Amino acid sequence: MPHPSRAHRGPQGDEPTVPKEDRLATTFVALADTLTADFDVGGYLQMLTERCAEVLDVEQAGLIAAAPPGGLEVVAASSERVRLLEVLQLESGEGPCLDAYDGGRRIACADLSQARDRWPKFAPAALAAGFCSVLAIPMRRGDQVLGAVGLFARRTGEPSEPQALLGQALVDAATIGLLNQRTAAEREVLVGQLQTALTSRILIEQAKGVIAERSGTGMEEAFRILRGYARSHRRKLAEVAQDVIDRSPCVADLFPGPG
Repeated sequence: MPHPSRAHRGPQGDEPTVPKEDRLATTFVALADTLTADFDVGGYLQMLTERCAEVLDVEQAGLIAAAPPGGLEVVAASSERVRLLEVLQLESGEGPCLDAYDGGRRIACADLSQARDRWPKFAPAALAAGFCSVLAIPMRRGDQVLGAVGLFARRTGEPSEPQALLGQALVDAATIGLLNQRTAAEREVLVGQLQTALTSRILIEQAKGVIAERSGTGMEEAFRILRGYARSHRRKLAEVAQDVIDRSPCVADLFPGPG
């Protein structure tokens, strides 16, 4: 008896298929893998929609997300049909993904043919595209809502509770992954800023020593001279300090008399 986690041949014996349990496990691992140097947000969200369509009991998935400087954009879809439906939601200002994003909660429609009053433009378009039901899940963590994922099915009926919870778990994993990546990126920016500040402080201390030596003053007076020169010339203190250290001619007037 083959091990249940191993890939096996499809019905024609030509293409190996991966058991849904294995695909689900690898999906959660992939969604957690955001702290890489070459992280691609667009590819990550595209992977999310494709995996949702694969492991959940739906045919297609699409995703809208908040985009700077404001508003929403369609950022991923498992098919062109769904991408167009997501675009329609944004253009018409109606649809399950918009409701999920605005309300921060799941929106389920078991029968789109009964939702024409609710979504007069979206519902007919979704039906024409071959979809009969939809589940929209917000990408939410606390008070932050990053976007919403729409899961489109060709059959009527609401998803089972296990399927809805699984879909929510996948979207939550992606949301946490994105927020972790953002935090890491912000941390890198902060580290860079701190490093710049440290480098500037070292330059200033060295420049103070040069000025004190050449002017015959103390370090406190040397700093006053350096700061006053930077202010009067509307230059950054660290830049002037570097010129002092380099004995640049552009700061020659900082030292009266022969240098």
